[in-house]
Amino acid sequence: MPSTAPLTAPEYWDKYKPHKGEGPQPCPAADRFLWTDTPGHGPGAEVLGSPATVLDLGPAEGENAAFLARTGAAVTAVDFSPSQVARARGFWKGVERLEFVLAEVCTFLDNDPRPWDAVYSTWGAVWFTDPDELFPRIARRLAPGGVFAFSHRAPATDEYGTQVMGGPWLEGRQGELTVHRWQYTAEQWSDILKRTGFADVRAEVLTQPEASRPGTLLVQARSVG
Repeated sequence: MPSTAPLTAPEYWDKYKPHKGEGPQPCPAADRFLWTDTPGHGPGAEVLGSPATVLDLGPAEGENAAFLARTGAAVTAVDFSPSQVARARGFWKGVERLEFVLAEVCTFLDNDPRPWDAVYSTWGAVWFTDPDELFPRIARRLAPGGVFAFSHRAPATDEYGTQVMGGPWLEGRQGELTVHRWQYTAEQWSDILKRTGFADVRAEVLTQPEASRPGTLLVQARSVG
């Protein structure tokens, strides 16, 4: 019988991308930095410049974080899903200058005083955290001139603002838990970032090779210091 206990937010994400099959799960390639959900499509790590220190918010299996660490950056990747953090640590345990931290991103930013040359999120925590709570915290931790960049699926015209998430893995256990994602037009994200104090904001929709598939919205900004 499925449990009827209310599902917690970390448990939701534990079930979002579960281990598949028997035995060890194959390690992702991590041979390219991806902002989109299509391998080999779209820009790469050059969006972040050449940062020495990088913070990944919501890394899931950690491919992008591992790619950056292999290029010489010191990368900290923060996720509050115990299953996903454990899986990422197992995949990349031999990669130097890479750490995976189990924490909620706003709490992490409140408690860790380190400055970062770049903060990014690819279809990760930025998509699922209230920007009014998250963006000021990121602005306080970015080094002067640091880059903040994130991507998520380009929303349909009736899906702007705060959206309620679902999923077949809930198994009737959603209870009082409501999981949201925050998604806006390129112009709306630009306005939110400028209002928070970021500069040099750029936002665009990257179309898919297959025209029938939704594109990816990529947003970049800089700290004014």
